[in-house]
Amino acid sequence: MRASDRAYRALLDQIQSGELPPGTVLGEVEQAARLGVSRTPLREALGRLAAERLVEQASPRVTVVADIDADDIRELFAVRRALEETAARLAAAHADRAAFAEVAEQFAAASVEGDDARDAYYALIERFDELVDAAASNDHLAAALRTVRTHLVRVRRLARYHPGRLATSVSEHRLIASAIAAGDAELAAHATHVHLHNALTSILESLEARP
Repeated sequence: MRASDRAYRALLDQIQSGELPPGTVLGEVEQAARLGVSRTPLREALGRLAAERLVEQASPRVTVVADIDADDIRELFAVRRALEETAARLAAAHADRAAFAEVAEQFAAASVEGDDARDAYYALIERFDELVDAAASNDHLAAALRTVRTHLVRVRRLARYHPGRLATSVSEHRLIASAIAAGDAELAAHATHVHLHNALTSILESLEARP
C-alpha cells in the first residue's frame, strides 16, 4: 500500500470513529510523524479527505476535521435518497433474485440484541449494499454512493443508539431486499424512500436530544 493510501486510511478511520473529532487541527509535521509518513504523502491524503469534505482549510496553513450538523445531514440524505432509490430500481430490474431472496431471509432472522448481534447486522447491511451496487451495474452511481456512505459512518456515530429504531430498520431492509428479489422496482424504491425518511428523522431527533 502506498504511503498516501496508508495515511488516508488511518485518518479516515480516526475521523469516522471520532478519535479525531470535528475541529481537530491536523498539522502536517505532527500528523506525518504520528502516521510514519513524509509530508508529501500526508498532503495527498489530506487532499483526498478535503475532496470528500471530511477536512477543510481553516486558514491557508491550517487543516481541521470538518464539522457536521443537522443541515449537513439533511443535505447528505437528500443526495442519498436520490442515489439509493435509483440503485434499488436498477437492482430490481437486473438482480440475481435468489441472492436477494437469501438476504431477505437473513434480515428476517437478524437480531439487534447485544453488541455482537448488532455488528453482524451492520455487516449484513454492508453485504446488501454491495449486492445492490453490483446489480445496479453503474460505476458512477456506485462511486457516488461510496462517498455518501463514508459520511454516513460519522452520522451514525453521532446519533444515539435507539433499540426500537434499529429493530424497525431490520424490517425495512427485509422489505427492500424482498422487493428487489421479486423484481418490483417501484416497491423497492418506495421502501428505500420510507427507510431513509425514518432513518433521517431518528438521527435528527437524536441530535436534538443531545445535551
